[in-house]
Amino acid sequence: MGHFGALGGSPPMAQPGKAFYTGLFRHTLDDKFRLTIPSAWRTAHGEGDMFLATPHPDGYIAVLPPAEVEKLHAKIAQIALSDGGGQDFAARFFAQTQSFSFDKAGRIGLEDALLSHAGIERDAVLVGSLTKFNIYAPARWEKVEARTAGENFGDLMRRLGV
Repeated sequence: MGHFGALGGSPPMAQPGKAFYTGLFRHTLDDKFRLTIPSAWRTAHGEGDMFLATPHPDGYIAVLPPAEVEKLHAKIAQIALSDGGGQDFAARFFAQTQSFSFDKAGRIGLEDALLSHAGIERDAVLVGSLTKFNIYAPARWEKVEARTAGENFGDLMRRLGV
């Protein structure tokens, strides 16, 4: 379904209960505007596992897998009802967020608003960031690659202590 193959994808490093999202994959939305999630990322998940897709302010779709959803759930549950600002944030954040699980073929259907936010028309770049993954329009991913190229990449690694 429009799968052009993995670039730099690695075999799953799944451990029981722990998923790793690594590699870069270029996929195309099918005729029903579904996106196939890389099989390497699906192996650690069971049918019905719930993910959250949310528009990131930097112009891509951030996807939180079940383990990250649990962490977010715990944080949101601690916001007091009397905390108006916190409640406003939660309402605004989750109004834009879509929950989903994969179908048997590993496809997801993303809402038009999310695709539009990310500038995705047909082609998408799925990029792992170990604990979660992001979905970019190809042109926007190229800008990320340019920003993090060469010496900038080393500077970023030092900043993160990697």
